Amino acid sequence: MPFIGNQPSLSYTSFAKQDFTTSATTSYTLDNPVANENEIALFINFVRQEPTTAYTASGTSLTLTSATSASDDMYCVFLGKAVQTVTPPAGSVGTSQLVDSSVSLAKLSATGTKDATTFLRGDNTFAAAGLNGWSEDGANNNLLPASASAGIYLGVNSATASNLLDDYEEGTWTPSFNFSSGSVGYANQVGTYRKIGTTVHVQFALQINSASSPSGNTTITGLPFTTSATPNSESSAYLGITRNLNNNYTNLRAYTNDFNTVIQLPVNNTSSGFSALPASDLQNTTLIFGNATYFTD
Repeated sequence: MPFIGNQPSLSYTSFAKQDFTTSATTSYTLDNPVANENEIALFINFVRQEPTTAYTASGTSLTLTSATSASDDMYCVFLGKAVQTVTPPAGSVGTSQLVDSSVSLAKLSATGTKDATTFLRGDNTFAAAGLNGWSEDGANNNLLPASASAGIYLGVNSATASNLLDDYEEGTWTPSFNFSSGSVGYANQVGTYRKIGTTVHVQFALQINSASSPSGNTTITGLPFTTSATPNSESSAYLGITRNLNNNYTNLRAYTNDFNTVIQLPVNNTSSGFSALPASDLQNTTLIFGNATYFTD
């Protein structure tokens, strides 16, 4: 009749053993309690003793029929107590164990590299912790993608292109007044930016401390990213303060337009509409700062 049920496996156990320090006595104490003398195998001078006839046992009390001497070697093996080992023998765990010609029991067969940075998955493979293709930057615990083009889908639970955030950057840029001729020196020339996806937000501050006959139309150049024609060909910019221009403009504007790195500075000329800020209006103490939000490809 074939075996029914799970195939018994090796338990990797050994019987507990106790060595005694002998003396001229018949009474000894067992390390583990027993029901009776049949639960231990007692050896004196390497000869197994007969239970009941040579000794009796109950609880932790062991009583000999004849007293031992100090020179005797005595030990017992607890037949009812087994000690299980933590680690199975080397090579004892394989890919499968055959039960019969049609059934086998799957056993551990781990693949991959076992080290301090991997863990054992449910499919018996060693894998790096975290998301596939991402890693940590050490003690800071920031996530790093394997590819710089990788991003995160926000607000959805499926790969939706319009919800993919795959770029973020912060930094500085150097704004400058640009005109046809002449020159200016700067007391402050500061720009910062934050780019989220294709949206760029910049801040800038320009303060002149010297001007040598600037002429022509004035723009602010040096934007960190080229402006895009989409979604709009022009994006407005905001001037927080304009101070110490030769003319007191009440409607000085700013905007960005497509495919360049320039902030335009139009003024409201009532006779001919908008025209660019004349460079001749820049002087030694001119101050202009503001911000702009525009789109890049």
